[in-house]
Amino acid sequence: MNDTLSEFPWPAGFRSAVALTFDLDAESVVLAVDRSYASRPSVMTHQAYGPLTGLPRLLNVLDAAALRATFFIPGFTADRYPGAVAAVLEAGHEVAHHGYLHRPPAHLTVEEERAELERGLEALGKHGVRPAGFRAPWWETSADTLGLLAEFGFSYDASLFDRDTPYPVATDQGVIVEIPQSWAFDDWERYAYLPDPPAGQGVIERPSDVMETWWQDIVAYREYGACAVPVMHPFLSGRPARALALAGLLERLSSLPDVWVTTLGEIASHAFDLGMEATPLDLPDVDGV
Repeated sequence: MNDTLSEFPWPAGFRSAVALTFDLDAESVVLAVDRSYASRPSVMTHQAYGPLTGLPRLLNVLDAAALRATFFIPGFTADRYPGAVAAVLEAGHEVAHHGYLHRPPAHLTVEEERAELERGLEALGKHGVRPAGFRAPWWETSADTLGLLAEFGFSYDASLFDRDTPYPVATDQGVIVEIPQSWAFDDWERYAYLPDPPAGQGVIERPSDVMETWWQDIVAYREYGACAVPVMHPFLSGRPARALALAGLLERLSSLPDVWVTTLGEIASHAFDLGMEATPLDLPDVDGV
């Protein structure tokens, strides 16, 4: 069904793309809600599972599949678990920015948002990383986010939802490539559960069901020439049955040689090289409504 393909030109030999991404949130995602959770060992250890146990397992899964991924790491995680960042880099994966304490930009002033970016950059810089990409915590950007990213020299953002393929966005500070996302590819919606702070949908899905759903999506994205971006959290997808299920999905993915499995940074570089026309985000004007 070639008439279903998007007009986005992938590199020669490929008709679509998949970027495997991991948000190494650790405790930050909970502490951003309320710092008092720091004194509650059950909650903190639930989150610490990511860098301590889930991450090494997932790095082994990726190594066995000979695939590179993009890891979005909050600055707080980088400061608290420097060995985890070192392990990701040693394995050859891309490290990208995910705020400092996982605070959603949409809930911050522009000054606070700038400070979160700067502090996250400082934390990753201790590891010799100057990230090209950013994902907003909770995918909640502000109207200032893309301009700030351009100002700070980022090349791409992975937080918005309006398309299936990358596109350039014009800001007052320069151009940013947006690589769109989908909640359907987020393991948080499938696996997350905490009674307090409340997290998840109340139903923890079977890993086999999650991977089958993602496989169907990847096949459909391939049909449409789109860019699929699964989003995983090591404290969730690093659990044993889930890691094994992911390994099975990656094995199935290898049966699609015309799907480009790469990092978000590589996808953004390709999009920049295409020289597509950049336009500002078209947000609604509600003045007078």
